[in-house]
Amino acid sequence: MDKVMRLASERGVVLFSKSSCCLCYAVKILFQELGVTPTVHEIDQDPEGREMERALMRLGCNAPVPAVFIGGKLVGSTNEVMSLHLGGGLIPLVRPYQALC
Repeated sequence: MDKVMRLASERGVVLFSKSSCCLCYAVKILFQELGVTPTVHEIDQDPEGREMERALMRLGCNAPVPAVFIGGKLVGSTNEVMSLHLGGGLIPLVRPYQALC
């Protein structure tokens, strides 16, 4: 769990993902559309991926991926991120991390 928390707090927007996950891809595209470039950790390509997956579940993720952290805090998975976005709550959270255009 230490590795997950360390990685989650190193950047403003962090996404734990699997390279073959279509929901992870959808969340990446959403952030791209919002002008945010998250730091992505593909846990299926990490030697400690299984332990990271278990740590994400212990932190409260319903599914281990995608797991989104903003400002070092767990936001959740696809459902939580999309609900926040549709309710207007995601943009204020990511505004500090949007690319300046």
